[in-house]
Amino acid sequence: MKITTYRLSSFSQTVEGGNPAGVVLNADSLDEKSMLEISSKIGYSETAFVSQSKVADYKVRFFTPVKEVDLCGHATIATFNLLRDLHILSCGEYTQETKAGVLKIIVNDNDVFMEQNKPVFFDIISLEEINKCFESDLTNIDNQPIQIVSTGMRDIMLPVKNLGILNKLQPKFDEIIMLSNKYDVSGIHVFTQEGITNANAVCRNFAPRDGINEEAATGTSNGALACYLSRYSNDTNIRYLFKQGYSMNKPSEIKVELGYNNQNIYKVYVGGNAVRIED
Repeated sequence: MKITTYRLSSFSQTVEGGNPAGVVLNADSLDEKSMLEISSKIGYSETAFVSQSKVADYKVRFFTPVKEVDLCGHATIATFNLLRDLHILSCGEYTQETKAGVLKIIVNDNDVFMEQNKPVFFDIISLEEINKCFESDLTNIDNQPIQIVSTGMRDIMLPVKNLGILNKLQPKFDEIIMLSNKYDVSGIHVFTQEGITNANAVCRNFAPRDGINEEAATGTSNGALACYLSRYSNDTNIRYLFKQGYSMNKPSEIKVELGYNNQNIYKVYVGGNAVRIED
């Protein structure tokens, strides 16, 4: 079958914002080496490869320019917005087979929501270790730990006191890679809530271990962040909105919806729209 490649920007109303992703349809004939070569050629942080599945509506694999990853939020959002816009599927509920499991997808008229795994909370990281990863020492928000959380991919959640600190961060990528290898995480998801209006938090994401120095919008990381905030803010918010990419001049908005059962999170959905980028 003909290999077709598309480029889209997820979590944004315009191609100037959001996080770009590649999408390759009819990828059944491609092997892992070919997928990696295509992803490297496209050059985006992730490219999704769509093929047939025996256990879901579609099988989707995700590649950075240097490796395969289990799941990618913004590439999933790009994939299913594209399939709807090409009239390959209509609005409704679907499933995708990924290395993180078989996950539900909700396709709406103007956006797509993807199911993530239930949150898992792992190691708490010391501030001393984190400070090695940035040019200036940080002080985390009181009563909120620096912790690894996953709803499909492991990330370090790092709260900082205000927007000024967030915007001035100067990461040391070699140190972040070493810390990421030590704890087997994708990277560090830094956020602040102080002084933020019209959103629950503003974020920056550093994942050089996966070949991504900074990412404009990360669906999986923000799904984990919503669960983190739910636990440590002692709230049961159903809907969250996160802003990311502003420090890169690529403004992005990521939506997260949580479902609760006796105050325990039993479902996590991350959503947004995607805009086609013309070659």
